[in-house]
Amino acid sequence: MPQRNLVLFSTTMVVLLLSSTVLTQAQPRSWTAFQASKELATKLSRNPQTFPHASTDYGHIVHKTPVAIFNPSSVSDILALIHFSNSLPNPFPIAPRGKAHSVHGQAMTKDGVVLNMTNLNSSFQNGLGVLVSACDGKGPLICYADVGGGQMWIDVLHASLERGLTPLSLTDYMYATVGGTLSNAGMGGMSFRFGPQISNVLELDVITGKGDLVTCSKEQNSEAFYAALGGLGQFGVITRARIPLGPAPTRVKWLRLLYNNFTAFSRDQEHLISFSERNDIATADYVEGMLLLNQPPLDLLFYPASDHQRLTSLVTQYGIIYILELAKYYYNNSQAHVNEEVAYLLKGLNFVHTFVFERDVSYEEFVNRVYPLEQMLRSEGLWEVPHPWLNLWVPRSRISDFDEGVFKDIVLKQNITGGSFLVYPTNRRNKWDDRMTPITPDEDVFYVVDFLRVAKTFDVVEKLQVQNKQILRFCNDAGIKITEYLIGNKTHQQWVEHFGPKWKLFADRKTEFDPKKILSPGHGIFQ
Repeated sequence: MPQRNLVLFSTTMVVLLLSSTVLTQAQPRSWTAFQASKELATKLSRNPQTFPHASTDYGHIVHKTPVAIFNPSSVSDILALIHFSNSLPNPFPIAPRGKAHSVHGQAMTKDGVVLNMTNLNSSFQNGLGVLVSACDGKGPLICYADVGGGQMWIDVLHASLERGLTPLSLTDYMYATVGGTLSNAGMGGMSFRFGPQISNVLELDVITGKGDLVTCSKEQNSEAFYAALGGLGQFGVITRARIPLGPAPTRVKWLRLLYNNFTAFSRDQEHLISFSERNDIATADYVEGMLLLNQPPLDLLFYPASDHQRLTSLVTQYGIIYILELAKYYYNNSQAHVNEEVAYLLKGLNFVHTFVFERDVSYEEFVNRVYPLEQMLRSEGLWEVPHPWLNLWVPRSRISDFDEGVFKDIVLKQNITGGSFLVYPTNRRNKWDDRMTPITPDEDVFYVVDFLRVAKTFDVVEKLQVQNKQILRFCNDAGIKITEYLIGNKTHQQWVEHFGPKWKLFADRKTEFDPKKILSPGHGIFQ
């Protein structure tokens, strides 16, 4: 491939000459001169040392090398990049990338430009990546934070806590970017109360695939607003989000209750999340669940060392132990009251009563609970490894069939070690707006099921990928109408089937907001 040449014509204009042909998956693409400001051209990097980072993601399975990496310092830079691509007879694709916590190559491009959104952090809102409104959360005013799309949620949390506030809906992992989770859904153990993160947005700034900067909300430019929320980056680049905030608690009662019976486990989870719908006298603030499988190594970090032996014996006896994870928030001056609320929440639950574990931690420690695990895995060399994840939403009516057919008959029997398994219900009714892009199971309650796999070697990757396909095939054969979440590597026809009755709306929105189909090619929806 010919050497790229950078030719400067004046102090204000440059021409970046890329090779006359850049190989694409289908055919060579002709590149004409890139005419822009000198400042803009300097932000387009072809340094080979930076390519490995932009050529992979957290999954470490898909690898695509871009032509260049663009490091914007302003929204105007992104506008200029998108305008330039649209100006070409054969536009190049642009892949917005935050922290790349995707696992299927969604933030990559093989024949285009990776847009490094994290580079915007230092320039948003006069140098601040997060701007919290002047509000204490106690009056009639709506508190909110204006946040750059490349900002991490942990930064939003810290800036909010300084004012005694917090985002209402948070995911388990706090080091993903705001634009990243809002382009998917943003699910977690608080979603049953407040909905996913995409249901907790007041306003967005979005740069569409046509190069239009659109400020949008439910009332203003609503089609762009609903398209961008959960839109997989297909319709625009989220450069700012206005996130509602509420009063931040100071402490958390953090409990894990163990079950040896899935029916009791799922019934109690659904019971707990129903409190928020009934406005009961006590409501859980967080509900999730996980599996302990009789597959080494057992993750027992949460539990006292003195209990590890009896926990191991329990798992060995039953094969699978189901863990209900529950949190109740409180303030420093309400210790006695929170104990009463926890007792009320636990009343009538059918867990194994000799296996109840509780911690009392700060609110920040609880919501950032995955970070110490990340640090441990990094120290052991187990973070930057392949992650053949499978993330599903399962209808409530079929979750018991899923347990029998998947957890017991596939995962437990095949005994492929590595990873965590989450399973917990969330409320759909009144928490989701169907005008947003994502597809969900058509029931008032559905289950989030995450197979968070870790593979040290590629032979294990292959085994887990085969198992993932077996799980999907089982669901199809059993008529369990699951929805895949955080997906990539699908054919165009599979994407059509994924969106089903919503496909026409999805395709129409693509035509409206990104007619030349340049944004987020990594999903493989239109490319």
